[in-house]
Order: sequence, then structure tokens, then C-alpha cells
Amino acid sequence: MHEEAMVRDLVRKIEEVARREGSPRVTRVRLWVGALSHLTAGGLRDRWSLATERTPAEGSALDLTVSTDPNHPRSTEIVLESVDLAAPGGTV
Repeated sequence: MHEEAMVRDLVRKIEEVARREGSPRVTRVRLWVGALSHLTAGGLRDRWSLATERTPAEGSALDLTVSTDPNHPRSTEIVLESVDLAAPGGTV
């Protein structure tokens, strides 16, 4: 359940980026996943399509960098590195 909440919060942040930039669609999301973040790459990928359904991020590509360093200062976090957006007219 904690994982679901983390993914939903992430999708809300991505929606805010798209809204702020006036973009109708997110085409790619890049995340850095800390070694102690409680989410695995597989878990994120499994939840992605359902979590982004009916949002600007639906159908977006998900690029993950997964840290294996439990001593990294951000090892418990998932960091939104970048969001690629479609142009307001609908083209990338």
C-alpha cells in the first residue's frame, strides 16, 4: 500500500509539471530510485501504466536509474529527474 501511495504522489507531481508548462501530454519520465526507497524497478514498471491511466502521463515511457548504494544521502527517495512533454499543439 505504501508503494501505491508513493507512485500516486509521483504521478501528481508529473501532472503538475505538465499543467504548469501547458502541455497536454507527458512523453517520457526519468526517475532515480534509491536503494532503500521501498520500490523496485519492476514494481515501478508494473504500477506505471495503471497509475498514469487517464492522466497526461498515460502511455509515457519510463526511464529508471536504480541505485544500489544504501549509503547514498538520498537512498530512501525516488527522484524525478526529468519530464519530457508534448508541445501544446500536440507534437513532441
